[in-house]
Amino acid sequence: MFFHGIDLCHLQNHYPILSPRQSVGSKSEEQLADRKHLIDRFGLEPVHLLEYWRGEYEGRDCLKSCFLFGNTVLAFSSIPLPFWQLSRFEIGVPILDVRRVRWIFYKDYGLKEELRSFFPGKKIIFVKESDLNLM
Repeated sequence: MFFHGIDLCHLQNHYPILSPRQSVGSKSEEQLADRKHLIDRFGLEPVHLLEYWRGEYEGRDCLKSCFLFGNTVLAFSSIPLPFWQLSRFEIGVPILDVRRVRWIFYKDYGLKEELRSFFPGKKIIFVKESDLNLM
């Protein structure tokens, strides 16, 4: 499984295709420096996902980390080629078609109906903040 954390407002603005090129103007100096490093290394700035590794980096680890980046976490059973290994558990892809999502997790009560409008028929799961602290 592959996990991507995002705020619902960004998901709404960029649906259905996520690409870092869409948000260059709103990046901080630190994010722009990281972007430059990634472009120098890979030729582009990829969309970041965390990869589940049984016994090493479990789904709860992915969720906890991804919720640091937004109130919504998208989980994919596979990702398309090409992809790059950015770090031990981090994968990068040029773009991410969120319509391919398998599960959607959210932590802010009240987002379910909004998420349902984007992802009819997909499994949408509420995660309590207190449950994240237990992970």
